[in-house]
Amino acid sequence: MQPLLSSPFDAPSKFAIIAAMSESKKLRVNGERIWDTLMQMAKIGATEKGGCCRLALTDLDKEARDLYVKWCKEAGCSIRIDKIGNVFARRDGEDNSLPPVMTGSHIDTQPTGGRFDGVYGVMAGLEVIRALNDLNIKTKHPIETSIWTNEEGSRFAPAMVASGVFAGVYELDYGLSREDADGKTMGQELERIGYAGPDNVGGRPVHAFFEVHIEQGPILEEEETTIGVVTDGQGQRWYELTFSGVESHAGPTPMNRRKDALLGTARVIELVNKIGLDNAPVACATVGMVNVHPNSRNVIPGKVFSTLDFRHPKDDVLAGMDKAMREGVDAIAKELGLTYELEQIFYYAPIPFDEGCVSAVREASIECGYSHRDIVAGAGHDACYLSKVAPASMVFVPCVDGISHNEVEDAKPEWITAGANVLMGAMVSRAIAV
Repeated sequence: MQPLLSSPFDAPSKFAIIAAMSESKKLRVNGERIWDTLMQMAKIGATEKGGCCRLALTDLDKEARDLYVKWCKEAGCSIRIDKIGNVFARRDGEDNSLPPVMTGSHIDTQPTGGRFDGVYGVMAGLEVIRALNDLNIKTKHPIETSIWTNEEGSRFAPAMVASGVFAGVYELDYGLSREDADGKTMGQELERIGYAGPDNVGGRPVHAFFEVHIEQGPILEEEETTIGVVTDGQGQRWYELTFSGVESHAGPTPMNRRKDALLGTARVIELVNKIGLDNAPVACATVGMVNVHPNSRNVIPGKVFSTLDFRHPKDDVLAGMDKAMREGVDAIAKELGLTYELEQIFYYAPIPFDEGCVSAVREASIECGYSHRDIVAGAGHDACYLSKVAPASMVFVPCVDGISHNEVEDAKPEWITAGANVLMGAMVSRAIAV
């Protein structure tokens, strides 16, 4: 699939158009409205600790999608749904033959997720459309806001599969065939909840794509900076590792005769942590899941499954981390008398975002008067895949204590408003206000 890239643009020249607008049409969103919208959405799947559990393609996901579609229609948008359940709400432009300027994110969460991860980017897109309506501003290009299916990868692995299909990274059949722990596929669940749309996935031009998101890290808050201008997305490698040893009684089996699969996994956890530290400060290395078999208190574990996650913005460093891990796992297995299966299940290269879109975010931050800094996205985001078929960038805002993927995830209303204001400025600069 060939990238459907639009021609480059000079962001400052577009901002000259914005600056020429009358004061009555200053590009600002309604902060109270976007906060209220987020809090209403947070009720769907609300948890006791103040977070959200809204797994992809569950009944709660359907409820949230239905509410979003209702709000978008009330804002005058037309709705399109593609075959993998991505939802697109379009505000017409002066010339609807032109490719849209898009924004969006996801509304699915982790099992113990928060109120802002993903859904903020979706609701910010809706707020941009509402604010443009309030200001009676027409753009030359259409504007679209979107929901991308199964970004988290929590119920169906891998993550970001639907935006990946849109970008041509995955085939549609692959995406629809992803199974959850109960053997239900994405295709089956899309049909069940009524979001298996008729539209083809991708294959259409996109003029530019912007995604606003909480940082999910501590940098912006610690530096008291309001906006992160995202220049790059970290590359990622995900692995599944299974060590096999010998199950045996915990009492009679001498220490020097054991083939303990959990001991091997423990050493890999230390190895992965060391690899991350060896490639500091921007590398991240994590063992996120460990399943022990037979998981009995008086049985030496005979089999242990674990997941490994490596991230870095430079592909050569990421490759070096991979090499160090593979050599280490092999050495650990030989030392402990274990066998192992190691599979890389997910990979995408580091993403340098489009310079023009990055400049648009930076210029919008300046125009709004917000403190800002360049930053690298440490997590995977739909914008990373969209960058393969359109000029793209991201806007980060702080989150309290840098905590995300957690029920206590939080953000201040002024941060939420600021990010939406910058998103609006960047999108309008690309769509050319008239």
